Amino acid sequence: MSVLLIGAGRMGGALLKGWLARGVKPITVVEPKPSAELRKLANAKKISLLSAPSQVTKNPSVCVVAIKPQVLKGEAATLAGFANDGALMISIAAGTSVMALTRAWGAKARIIRAMPNTPGAIGAGITGMYAAKGVTPADKKRATSLLAALGDTEWVGKEGLIDSVTAVSGSGPAYLFLMVEALTDAGVAEGLSKVQAEKFARATVAGAGALLAADKSPASALREAVTSPGGTTAAALSVLMAKDGLTTLMKRAVKAARKRAQELR
Repeated sequence: MSVLLIGAGRMGGALLKGWLARGVKPITVVEPKPSAELRKLANAKKISLLSAPSQVTKNPSVCVVAIKPQVLKGEAATLAGFANDGALMISIAAGTSVMALTRAWGAKARIIRAMPNTPGAIGAGITGMYAAKGVTPADKKRATSLLAALGDTEWVGKEGLIDSVTAVSGSGPAYLFLMVEALTDAGVAEGLSKVQAEKFARATVAGAGALLAADKSPASALREAVTSPGGTTAAALSVLMAKDGLTTLMKRAVKAARKRAQELR
């Protein structure tokens, strides 16, 4: 399976490292502004590193498009030749619909939309995927294999659900990072130093995430296991689980993210 990667920023770079670890080859990377790390990696692993799609001389089996949606709008048409020659096209650009990609790549293009998240940089992410009309079971298997380099994968049956995936898991890491910030500030307000509060907050969120990964019990069961009736956790949860508490706030936040993903189309 020959792979062409368009864009090697944070997510594209994570994919590349994951593929190399899994022995995927040959790989060609198109990145107009390669970092020093990417240049070094390309030299060490004998990766073809190019600055523009027009420099690609051999048609790939798969073309993975890992550039920002604003950039893709202007650059999508330059990739039409790969789709016309039979490459499976995988886009990880948020808010860029199959309809828009089909206009750029042609009616016969086999298109998969994917939405990974930043924990994929350490192999701990999750990617939601949607297969457009014309994508074969073999294509889906190939896409799963490639995106598994970032962590778990999950297929959705409707394209609109990719916007929901974007809002939950694509943007989700930022919500957790904000939680650490908020928990740190709350600790400082209760007398801890900034350094200590951040250390406790980071370790707590990271440790809880690791426990979620290791224990397949429902999150509600894990929460209940920490909560003693009438105890300190129960006192805090009475605030967070109030009618206008965290659940309501998170629904508003995720809805706003999904709406913005739709606006990007």
